Amino acid sequence: MRVMALDVGERRIGVAVSDALGITAQGVQTLQRKNDDQAIQALKALAQTYEVGAWVIGLPKNMNNSLGFKSEETKAFADLLSEAHPLPVYWMDERLTTVAATQVLLQADVSRKKRKKKVDQLAAVLILQTWMDSPKGQEVCRGQ
Repeated sequence: MRVMALDVGERRIGVAVSDALGITAQGVQTLQRKNDDQAIQALKALAQTYEVGAWVIGLPKNMNNSLGFKSEETKAFADLLSEAHPLPVYWMDERLTTVAATQVLLQADVSRKKRKKKVDQLAAVLILQTWMDSPKGQEVCRGQ
């Protein structure tokens, strides 16, 4: 089963998808989030194109592991997405994924302008790959 991961931000949503075997994550794109309806319709179309069976959504926790305002916003968006395209939703701690994605792009000597366009997509890849490598991800993706 393919799974789609989202790094949901105020202005952009990074999107990644698993391969058919649920082993590797690939970046799909970074959506500009003009409004929730537009973003949800775009994600719904991508989910249908890639024939995904579940969402993995990055949950922005505080460094002390508590949930804050950003987490609540993300959960509200996930509720809207689930209403529009009902699939199981799995949560993955996304702390420091944007920092890690930025470091990877810096090490690859990607220009500042290109980094801005790719960082959310790469963060979604990191979220998805981490989830797929977890026991829950292996159970869902590979039936283990």
